[in-house]
Amino acid sequence: MSGREGRALAADLQRLVRDGRVVDAPAELQAFAHDASFLSQLSPCPPDVVVIAGSVADVQAVLRYASTHGVPVTPRGAATGQAGAAVAVRGGIVLSLNAMNRVLEVDVPNLQAICEPGVVHARLNEQLAVHGLIFPPDPGSSRMATVGGMASTNAHGMRAVKYGPTSNWVLGLEVVLPDGSLIETGSVGSRARQSSAGLELTKLFVGAEGTLGVITRLRLKLMPVPPARALVLALFDELENAGQAVQAVFAAGITPSAIEILDGNCITAANRFRPGLGLPEVAALLLFEVDGNPPGVRWDAERISAVAGPLACGVEWSDEPKRIAALWEARSVIGAAVGVLRPGAVRAYCGEDIAVPVARIPEALRAIQEIGARHGIPIATYGHIGGGGLHPGHLIDGRDPDEIRRVLRVAEEIHALALRLGGTTTGEHGVGAARAHWMAREHGPALEVMRTIKRALDPHNIMNPGTIFPEDVPELPIRSPLGTASLGAALPLALDPG
Repeated sequence: MSGREGRALAADLQRLVRDGRVVDAPAELQAFAHDASFLSQLSPCPPDVVVIAGSVADVQAVLRYASTHGVPVTPRGAATGQAGAAVAVRGGIVLSLNAMNRVLEVDVPNLQAICEPGVVHARLNEQLAVHGLIFPPDPGSSRMATVGGMASTNAHGMRAVKYGPTSNWVLGLEVVLPDGSLIETGSVGSRARQSSAGLELTKLFVGAEGTLGVITRLRLKLMPVPPARALVLALFDELENAGQAVQAVFAAGITPSAIEILDGNCITAANRFRPGLGLPEVAALLLFEVDGNPPGVRWDAERISAVAGPLACGVEWSDEPKRIAALWEARSVIGAAVGVLRPGAVRAYCGEDIAVPVARIPEALRAIQEIGARHGIPIATYGHIGGGGLHPGHLIDGRDPDEIRRVLRVAEEIHALALRLGGTTTGEHGVGAARAHWMAREHGPALEVMRTIKRALDPHNIMNPGTIFPEDVPELPIRSPLGTASLGAALPLALDPG
């Protein structure tokens, strides 16, 4: 879109938007050119116009206009996503929803909350805590991520092993369709906690990454805060033993609320970042969290210790809050800590979110290290082993074009590894533009069914084009994320995944 066309678009939208505001200053548009993905660092995509919506009416007006004029629309929350789904890879309008951030109601008797999409996850749970309630999904970006964004990607988090993904906790939605019409899913006006009435449209929009419509209100299911928690720390000198310990705990009839793994590189990083941790330098550690009533929590912790003990080189557990916090500290700092493994490096968020069968976690961890070594890229891996989720952290010199090329190769090989092991290219972060080229291989003919649904709801293809469906992803010019070196002409984002 030319500068003149962009200014005309902004002028049209300013006449339509009543409660929000329209942004078209070039410097301000640059702030919307990125999300947390490596893709958007390499190839920033500033939109032609940004609308910061203040109401449902604003959203409807924007989509009516966009549908009539064939203008792409990219919904955006806090932009904490790591797959390029919140940037306008095909230009047009970024529709920011973070100003629609009210908790409209906490329905304590019915264990539900009604909120707008821009509500930050941690803020929601702070408001719920005074009622003794919690919204269980818990992404690592809780203090930044919005519930609308969580619904868009069907976020999981550490406690998904017991409580499941976001979709398990969304009872209904208000959605503006691409033509500007408004629907309510989950039965109009319902406060029921379950329903079998008709097609499950709520789950159709949860995880659609803004490709089918714009979520403007959510009806969320809540639960009481568990009265007690305990944490078991298990250390392993063999990766295979860590995987076997998880399987043994499940076989013993225990479902922990969280099971996290840190590989040896992560342990080293945590110790360097926070020397007081004093973690033994082993091949891997597992953290098992259990919650519920106090006697049951203690029984579960003791049972996990007994089951994992023969496979581990060290086990301890505690139900004391201070000790739990200390044990969790290694996991909580790891996102920042991995950088100390290579001072001056940046973390490349690509190939960062695979999930594989639990039984193949040790194989995956070894293969990830081999891939990194082959390409000369240090990798520290952690994740939600209870669901098979792994987050490889690649450390690169962002000023070196060759390292950028190599880390893109690493990401592609990790995606291929996940599928080869019977897993998925994204366990919880979503597809976006970064993984769209893998969808045909991952889904086969089912991808065409997705396209059919997309065409039915969005016949003009205005909703987040470039996300999920590979044919909509344009060739993007790739540059050094630090801007000090050029990679030259457009570089293919992917190997041939076929």
